[in-house]
Amino acid sequence: MQKRWVLKPKNDIEKVKKLQSALGTRPIVAELLVNRSIESFEQSRAFFRPSLEDLHDPFLMKDMDKAIARIEKAIGNNEKILIYGDYDVDGTTAVAVVYSFFRAFHSRIEFYVPDRYAEGYGISTQGIDYAADNGFSLIIALDCGIKAISKIAYANTRGVDFIVGDHHFPGEQLPQAIAVLDPKRQDCMYPYKELSGCGIGFKIIEAFVKKNNMDSGLLYQYLDLVAVSIASDIVPITGENRVLAHFGLKKLNSNPSIGLQALIKLSNNKSGVFSINDIVFQIGPRINAAGRIDHAKDAVELLIAKTIDEASNYSLSVDDQNNIRKDFDLRITEEALALIDNDEANIARKSTVLYKSNWHKGVIGIVASRLTEKYYRPTIILTRTNGHVAGSARSVLGFDLYEALSECSELLEQFGGHKYAAGLTMKEENISLFQAKFEDVVQRNIKPEMLQQEISIELEIPLQDIDSKLYRILRQFEPFGPGNETPIFLSRQVVPHGKAIIVGNNHLKFNVSQNESPLFECIAFGQAEHIDYINSGKPFDICYVVEENSWRGKKNLQLNIKGIRY
Repeated sequence: MQKRWVLKPKNDIEKVKKLQSALGTRPIVAELLVNRSIESFEQSRAFFRPSLEDLHDPFLMKDMDKAIARIEKAIGNNEKILIYGDYDVDGTTAVAVVYSFFRAFHSRIEFYVPDRYAEGYGISTQGIDYAADNGFSLIIALDCGIKAISKIAYANTRGVDFIVGDHHFPGEQLPQAIAVLDPKRQDCMYPYKELSGCGIGFKIIEAFVKKNNMDSGLLYQYLDLVAVSIASDIVPITGENRVLAHFGLKKLNSNPSIGLQALIKLSNNKSGVFSINDIVFQIGPRINAAGRIDHAKDAVELLIAKTIDEASNYSLSVDDQNNIRKDFDLRITEEALALIDNDEANIARKSTVLYKSNWHKGVIGIVASRLTEKYYRPTIILTRTNGHVAGSARSVLGFDLYEALSECSELLEQFGGHKYAAGLTMKEENISLFQAKFEDVVQRNIKPEMLQQEISIELEIPLQDIDSKLYRILRQFEPFGPGNETPIFLSRQVVPHGKAIIVGNNHLKFNVSQNESPLFECIAFGQAEHIDYINSGKPFDICYVVEENSWRGKKNLQLNIKGIRY
């Protein structure tokens, strides 16, 4: 499928010139900074030189004083504390950080992660009963709880206090907890709103360290886990998250925690240096697999391990679960693709809704993402679990999935999520009715351009502007991620040199120049269909990322081609 190229609008020339003059840099760099809402020397310094001193005072967060007072009371009275978290990467890293910190000086502490299949997402009655029946008087909930109104009310009847540390949007009502820590609360004046769930956990221990005049080194040892959560939960890498990710990656690449060391050994990272992208594809899926296939407590045990042997055992278990997850993922994706490709009605739709009763619930979200990527249309994958049909939904850029599901709510038992991802349940007899209604809603509301994947291009530049100095500056824009994407450039009417060749699995290698520029090597993954045109010698347009290629000890700049147009 040909992708739409969308070039960002030009910035205000005066803003760019002013910043260029203040920094003494070239126009490209100033343009890229203004694209990121960085318009002054001071903002640029904070961007290029992150400092832990830039972290906000944790006590600016609403209820943080109440949370720390309750934790101090629990420790002083030798109460039992239960650290409770979600079963995904963000939740398990949050539990690992807060549990590891407090267990160093409070022995009556445990952790609890709900079973994805028996208990579902968030605070469960089973978890509350476990706490009450085993003498826990305080639960610190992380990456969940902001909408657990009835569950926390139930906990209050059982004599269990709650501190909620969440980063999801609250509903109209807040739970009746001792403290509700969530920067997205309307009455919370905390300056940064996009922390991960683990980031909220980090702010809790940061507040405890600050209140008790403890060594900040006790705090910073957990930054690698925070970086893993930021990458895996796909939160914006801006502001405070950028600082946490920057120093978290430094820790991960120099002195990772024992659990992460074990995972790094299992990864196929040949460079030995991890980026945000490497975490997303090599570390995150292994941690996630524990909760998808079996129970996420294995992931927490790995992340809190104190010895290499202990970590190795848990990492092998988690890796086995990830391999099982891959098998389920591959099989179900193949079955789902066949259901579409062998049915003309399915091919013609503007949405995908597929159901098989034996598909594994732990991977239907991944399958929905894969199908969305292939057909680029709103997608829902359904399976049968615990006596009802459960589904995972994914959307395309610009289409509000949550609103679409709202229009189908009479056919659903429950649903929740946001614009681009959601979960839902329904009765089996409603599947065909839902499929028709959802397709109708999508057809009425989706715009044609939403059904075509786009490449967001930052700047059009001549190839002659690309050199090692520019590349070194681009490296200083890292870590890349949401809110700070890797810059994609456009160059028009480049000329091929020599013959393009196909390498590996449908990849294309070729050389180009433009006017008086040097020759640049190019790699275009999965784009071998362009070989005949390139070998015709005619000029064409390219959009690309500038990167460094290392081969047999030699390094050279390379253009990683994202699109070819002629």
